[in-house]
Amino acid sequence: MTAIDPDDHTVDELTEQLQTIDDENELQAILEAEQAGRDRATAREAVHRRLEEIGDDGDESDGVEEGTETEGEYEETREDVGDEAEADEEEAEETDDESAETEAADEEPAEDDGLSQPTRDKKHVRALADGDYADLWVFCETQGGELLEVSKEMLGKGRELMDQFEADYGDAEDVVAFLMGDDCEGLAEECIAYGADVAVYHEDERLERFLHKPYTEISAHMARGEGSVESTDWRDYDKPRYILFPATNNGRDLSAKVQAELDSGLASDCSDLFIEANEISNPVKTGEPGVKKTVEKVLHMKRPDFSGFEYSTILCLDNPDRDFHPQGCSVIPGSFDPIERDPDREGLVVEHDMDLEDDWFRVEITEYDRLEAGIDLTGHDVIVCLGRGIADDPTEGIELGLDLVDAFDDAELGITRGIVTSSYQFEGHVEQYSKEERQIGETGQVVAPDVYIAAGVSGAVQHKVGMDESDTIVAINTDADARIRDFSDYFVEGDLFEVLPRLTEAVESGETDLEPEAVADGGDE
Repeated sequence: MTAIDPDDHTVDELTEQLQTIDDENELQAILEAEQAGRDRATAREAVHRRLEEIGDDGDESDGVEEGTETEGEYEETREDVGDEAEADEEEAEETDDESAETEAADEEPAEDDGLSQPTRDKKHVRALADGDYADLWVFCETQGGELLEVSKEMLGKGRELMDQFEADYGDAEDVVAFLMGDDCEGLAEECIAYGADVAVYHEDERLERFLHKPYTEISAHMARGEGSVESTDWRDYDKPRYILFPATNNGRDLSAKVQAELDSGLASDCSDLFIEANEISNPVKTGEPGVKKTVEKVLHMKRPDFSGFEYSTILCLDNPDRDFHPQGCSVIPGSFDPIERDPDREGLVVEHDMDLEDDWFRVEITEYDRLEAGIDLTGHDVIVCLGRGIADDPTEGIELGLDLVDAFDDAELGITRGIVTSSYQFEGHVEQYSKEERQIGETGQVVAPDVYIAAGVSGAVQHKVGMDESDTIVAINTDADARIRDFSDYFVEGDLFEVLPRLTEAVESGETDLEPEAVADGGDE
């Protein structure tokens, strides 16, 4: 422990205090404390100047020997751990400083739950020295022996991003699909057909269903380029530059675990992505107040914020001497369009090599029931969504919605959370259309059709999140001040029980050709 804590002083105050210290070891300890804390470039320079004044030539770069910043090494700081750090300092005062430092230097980082980079006790993780990062990786989730639609969507977006990356930076980097399962080599080849340059897969009959531990271990192992020469000689970098996961139940679970294991961050539930340079002035990121820095090749990850009416852009930017890679996020299903499948597209399919520990499979599924497939509202040209406006006659309201759905070539019926949680009484066959599986919104499905028709929907922010990416939004509501009007392309002030039959008739007759102006402008509603 040093006599001076640099975190407690401005640079000017620290410079003045340094003039009272003549001990090289104490100065070196202050330098290391500064690095572990606020890590100000001007403060480090002040310590180096004082070392030079008393005869030390400052051979060590910023107090850290060359080559000591390696993956897995870490240090805790007051800034990172607060009261915990203060308690640790008080405890350290009661021990012999020299012996404690020797023990810490000799001690290997403890294994935690089998992860090669334990994170439970980490408060700050040092980066790879001059780490090399490349490629965009996509976790391709599978189910029932097929790729999920969102996996194809992410591959298509990844293809678009990396094609633009090459155009902008002149560097060709790959889209890498990674997946695992009990029989997935054929699915790896499908990933190539949907836009991947490389597909890395791991087959094991025990991986038929998603399991937290083995899926995390395999994914991190793949990302680090570990394994046999045959399974890794296609790449020459430390970690992926970017990584995408689906914002499904399993994808959300895996994304957090893998990014933590890779010592990076995660933006969750994103609906748009692009790559461009970004200028920053935050001294935590630049290393010095008042300095601006341009960071190249930054993945901008846009997600709906808590209001649902604005979008936040998340950036994963490095700190000085600390790399946050891969820059990663989970992607809301339905946010992007898959590219057209090309079975003749060429790419590299690689079988990953790794020994899986039996302990990772302590949970065994011995019996299960397969649920019905449910309703997938994504991928349709038109979605007709009904809200609480059907309250006067819930059964007729559902039937009118279904009539309009039938009038289109490719349409499906959705509902709001208000119908799911209501006590409406439905007669006959229409009751099946009031179930949660058709819910659209934050806790339901996310859709982005060409045309979204919202009838009797108020426009709650939770619902907006689920349909805001639709190309054309038509709202029908008796309340001219309903919130949905603010984000609709066309607003029809009228009763859905009167408007829907007229809209259905117009579509069936071909008068509108999917253009809603005929209803929005052609009547007295």
